[in-house]
Amino acid sequence: MTLFTPLTLPNGTQIPNRLAKAAMEENMADANHAPSDALLRLYDAWARGGVGLILTGNVMIDAQAMTGPNGVVLQDDAQLDRFRRWADTARSQGAQIWMQLNHPGRQMQSALGQPTVAPSAVALDLGALSKRFAVPREMTPDDIADVQSRFVRSAELAERSGFTGVQIHAAHGYLLSQFLSPLTNKRQDAWGGSLENRARLLLDIVRAVRKAVSPGFAVAVKLNSADFQRGGFSAEDAKRVVELLNPLGVDLVELSGGSYEAPAMQGQARDGRTLAREAYFLEFAREITTAARMPLMVTGGIRRQAVAEQVVNDGVAMVGIATALSIDPTLPARWRDGKHSEPNLRPITWKNKALGSLANMAVVKFQLNRLSAGRATKPDVSPLKALILQQLATACQTRRYRRWMSRSAAQ
Repeated sequence: MTLFTPLTLPNGTQIPNRLAKAAMEENMADANHAPSDALLRLYDAWARGGVGLILTGNVMIDAQAMTGPNGVVLQDDAQLDRFRRWADTARSQGAQIWMQLNHPGRQMQSALGQPTVAPSAVALDLGALSKRFAVPREMTPDDIADVQSRFVRSAELAERSGFTGVQIHAAHGYLLSQFLSPLTNKRQDAWGGSLENRARLLLDIVRAVRKAVSPGFAVAVKLNSADFQRGGFSAEDAKRVVELLNPLGVDLVELSGGSYEAPAMQGQARDGRTLAREAYFLEFAREITTAARMPLMVTGGIRRQAVAEQVVNDGVAMVGIATALSIDPTLPARWRDGKHSEPNLRPITWKNKALGSLANMAVVKFQLNRLSAGRATKPDVSPLKALILQQLATACQTRRYRRWMSRSAAQ
């Protein structure tokens, strides 16, 4: 088996090769929070670059629950033509295109002016940056039922739009990950306490989505291999959740890790654990492959062909690549043609890890914005410059989002 061997999923469909464009938060919506022309140009670059699977960045299931002010929202059929263009663009060279569906829970900035909900009223601990996030309101059973129905509705709309699958985001400290973690889920009802209870919402969403879409439409899950916080969601927990997902018709589980508080997905861990420079989560994946009956995918810092080959040789079905594809979208085609390429960004060694995480995301978005404009990337851009530009853009986008929400409420 090589990186360019096709993968047949449990639902019978086939991914052309073992390389996936993993999700990055592009925040490139148009004025109606549908896919913009810039976003379509970006996905055209990835489609032409040779990946077998393209996973979108966050698509929000609720306009009131945003990971960022300029995110794409799919909660009704008002803008389906734009989503069809997105799917057609991404599929144009034969790749599968899966929509990542998400709800931020407590990881939504208070500047957006929307109510924040979570499994429990546990605030984010980001030091001086904590004030950017409101203390969430604990969700009621009706809130939980509403979230489940929204995931299902968005999945149905994704299929109608021409996407070939969805990925349910239960990692990186977002809402479903918050339910899974004992640090953020302090409930004493059917959704709290035991791991089986904490996993209940994720499992119910997967069941309902699988029932609502066609058999050939892929249903995937993104799961933390660990939270990398003491007392949080552990590798043993992840293995057990995969076992609970086994009978539910899941086509692939992507393993990542971390959250806003412990950004292990960027190679940093609050609990002091040293992470490898590439394939951060491969060690955890090796353990979980013994329990998984569906294909697994590992994402986290992979930029070299030799490391990608090690992943598949260790029994992991798919290799997720994110940052490297923000620098060079043609990387898979280069590897296929025998050309060695190792895209890398300037390292960020700031002492403030939360600020460093924001800078890292800003540097990646800087590359995405250049690609979406048809310009060459600049991997050596100053992290400080990228962060300042991103903060200015976010401030403008936040004002636009709040005006959009006010107009929507008035209609």
